[in-house]
Amino acid sequence: MHYADYKTILSPKNGMNIYRGCTHGCIYCDSRSACYQMKHEFEDIEVKRNAPLILEDHLRRKRAPCMIGTGAMCDPYIHLEEDLRITRQCFELVERYGFGLAVQTKSARILRDLDILKVINAKTKCVVQITLTAYDEDLCRKIEPNVSTTRERVAVLETMREAGIPTVVWLCPILPFIGDTEENLRGLLDYCAKAKVTGILNFGFGVTMREGNREYFYKKLDGNFPGIKEKYIETFGSSYVCGSPNGARLMSVLRNFCKSHRILYNTKDVFSYMYRFETKERQMSLFE
Repeated sequence: MHYADYKTILSPKNGMNIYRGCTHGCIYCDSRSACYQMKHEFEDIEVKRNAPLILEDHLRRKRAPCMIGTGAMCDPYIHLEEDLRITRQCFELVERYGFGLAVQTKSARILRDLDILKVINAKTKCVVQITLTAYDEDLCRKIEPNVSTTRERVAVLETMREAGIPTVVWLCPILPFIGDTEENLRGLLDYCAKAKVTGILNFGFGVTMREGNREYFYKKLDGNFPGIKEKYIETFGSSYVCGSPNGARLMSVLRNFCKSHRILYNTKDVFSYMYRFETKERQMSLFE
């Protein structure tokens, strides 16, 4: 871990990353890619020490409240957050200034901040996004070794449901030749139905690979899935998008499921919902 001072924290679309790097160890992580120009080891977390100060300055300058997003590049609930509580401080500012929140995580540590999430959702809107990739717990531990298990994440979804906080599941990546089975998909969808999620995000069944994350991914495949790396190389070569041969069939299953359970699944619709700042009256009319 090391500290760094920043001059800005919000992107043009009001997204923020409080940390740079991650300790969750997900074997497919795109944030390892060289294109992001990280100057330090991925597990040597760069902590944006002055994040709450610059966030407050940004929020004060906003002419109107909006949704603030976090978790796209780095999980806001990595292990360091247990002690540093910088994510917590930033969420308290979001609440204080009357903004909404869309937070993405794979960690059950988010439950520590359930109180502030409930206050934000009572005032405006808070959307909790959880990534699910593997129904089988043993498979989950292999591809996402240092983070909450699938069942622990599903427990987060259920807790949010009980608290009246809307949820969205990122059903990706679904790794070709590893998790791209109908059994895996239907197991995850069953979890989504029981948790009554508002939306499911899926950008096609497969994974993306480029310099930086490809090398790490292949190294982990060799350790946990002997022979699968060779299958990737033979099937995808150096392609950025590595789509599952079962993709079309799985997408049909996903769409039919979402339609029957009234779950948003069109990517544009899900993002529009998550980042639309709205009152409770407008939220209640979502499916009317």
